[in-house]
Amino acid sequence: AGLGEIRIRDLNDEINKLLREKGHWEYRIKELGGPDYARIGPKMLDHEGKEVPGNRGYKYFGAAKDLPGVRELFEKEPLPPPRKTRAELMKDIDAEYYGYRDEDDGILEPLEQEHEKKVIAEAVEKWKMEREARLARGEEEEEENIYAVHEEESDEEGGKEREGEDGQQKFIAHVPVPTQQEIEEALVRRKKMELLQKYASETLLAQSEEAKTLLGL
Repeated sequence: AGLGEIRIRDLNDEINKLLREKGHWEYRIKELGGPDYARIGPKMLDHEGKEVPGNRGYKYFGAAKDLPGVRELFEKEPLPPPRKTRAELMKDIDAEYYGYRDEDDGILEPLEQEHEKKVIAEAVEKWKMEREARLARGEEEEEENIYAVHEEESDEEGGKEREGEDGQQKFIAHVPVPTQQEIEEALVRRKKMELLQKYASETLLAQSEEAKTLLGL
């Protein structure tokens, strides 16, 4: 390490140059039918018995491993933090996570009420201004009763209006309502079909269907 950075780099480059020449000779020996020393040869170890570190075929020996920029090449990256399991993540999820306790602090609710009053006041003021403008133009009309049911609309929808003895409207049916007799007949037919499907054989069912077809039922 006392040789200095420049001298250490020069010596390390010279060693790698000799290693490349050695590799060429090993490749030539293999071409001539000799053993493959690159595969069966011993590994290069340092004085600690560890394999000599390298990067893209370039090896670093001795003090060259501690040169600036070289140590960072062989430092192991820190392991990533372990991922939390689904059960661990669910521990932190409660009512507050979903915002159900936002109003418990006593701050949000008064702010919302104040904003609501402001919005309502602005809407009322706008309606008054529009109403005064219509009055000034003589365009005031009687306010429409949104709860009233017009006779034309009920007739178009097939509704039936029923009135009591005092002539007051009770309710309006907008769909055809079956009578009690029709409901009882439908229940009887349904019960017959359930019993037939439960106890009749497949042959009897087929004969029944054929008879219905012949009778046009």
